[in-house]
Formats: sequence, C-alpha cells, structure tokens
Amino acid sequence: MTTAVSSDPFAALAKTSTSSTTTGAGAGKTDADAADRFLKLLVTQLQNQDPLNPMDNAQITSQMAQINTVNGIQTLNTTVQGLHGQFVQMQALQGAALVGHDITVQGSRVALDSHAGAQTGTGGFELSGTADQVKVEILNPAGHVVDTLNLGAQAAGRHGFEWAAKNAVDGLDYHFRITATNGTATVGSTSLMRDQVQAVSTTSGSLMLQTQHSGDVPYGDVKAFN
Repeated sequence: MTTAVSSDPFAALAKTSTSSTTTGAGAGKTDADAADRFLKLLVTQLQNQDPLNPMDNAQITSQMAQINTVNGIQTLNTTVQGLHGQFVQMQALQGAALVGHDITVQGSRVALDSHAGAQTGTGGFELSGTADQVKVEILNPAGHVVDTLNLGAQAAGRHGFEWAAKNAVDGLDYHFRITATNGTATVGSTSLMRDQVQAVSTTSGSLMLQTQHSGDVPYGDVKAFN
C-alpha cells in the first residue's frame, strides 16, 4: 500500500518554522533543524511517489530553492540586527563626546552672551522659501515684545541673527518669534536655538541627548554641532 505524502514538503515545513526563533545562537540550530526536516520530507516523498507520475525535476529544484531562500533571509536578519546594535553603540560613543558642548536644535530661546561688558542675544531660523521681508520679535518671559529686528530679504535656508541685548535682565529667559513674507504670502519658518548637551542615553535603540533647556532631544534632530 502506498503511503500518502504531501506534494509540497516545503508547505508542511513552513507551518512548523514560522514560529521559530530567528535570532542569536538559537537561530542557527533552528535553521539546521528546518533544513533536516525538509530533506527528510523530500526523501519520503520521492520514496512514495507514483512511478507512473514521478515528481518533476523543476518542482524539486523549486522546493530546494525555497528552503535556501528562507535560511538566507534568517541569516540576513541576524546580521542586520547585529549591525544595528553596533551602530547604536557607536552613536552612544559619539554622543558622549558631545557632553558639555553646544548644539543647534529646534526652539525659540534667545542665547545670551556677555562680551566686554555688553550682552548679545543670538538665535536662528530656517526658511522654506525666499522671503522679501523677515522680522524677528524678541519676547520677554511674560510674552511681551521688547525689541524688533528687521532683517530684510533672506534666501531660503538657514540663517542666524544677533540682538543687542543691552536692556536684557540677567537670569531671565527671552524668546523670539519669526515672521517671514514674500509679497502678501507667508513664508514657512522654523525657529532654531542654541542648547547644551548635559548627558546621553539610549532609548528603544535610539540615542537621546539630554539638553539644558530642551529636555531629551533625539540625536537625529540636531541641526548643527557648534
């Protein structure tokens, strides 16, 4: 009596291999077990095939290629995961070197510096298009405008400005607001500020910079390293 065997040993194998672990040392053992089961199924099928209607060589080759493809993908996934771990570690080392250094991030806080007894406030912005008029308003902690800078026409891209903060009060946080227009149309703008890196951490495989004023900032969100 002829034993009934599935016409596609790989289909039966796939049902048992989809839930297997594919990372770490267990992945290699799982791949070897899967290949062994596949070959046993294929040999059993060949032994019990109908002599009058044998399996087609192309079908056997196709099934062998499928198991090899699965094993190759599992190996590639393991390699990519290993590379990702190394990349995160490399980013952490790079981030640690930034502790105590200034960076440029999205924000509207005015950075105040004293030179030769005079205070200067600095900030920046990025324009999405050309503007024929750019205005910077300096706001005190209460949100009131204390000064206005007219920068005139500016091209698309990143720009900086300086504010003669002679009347600024030490210890207070000043902010700025950008208004950019081209004719009667408003030009999109993003405010940029200077901040300082206090520490670094890794969260869910991503490097985070802990800053003095902006809290946790993803490494990829840093606009410039000053």
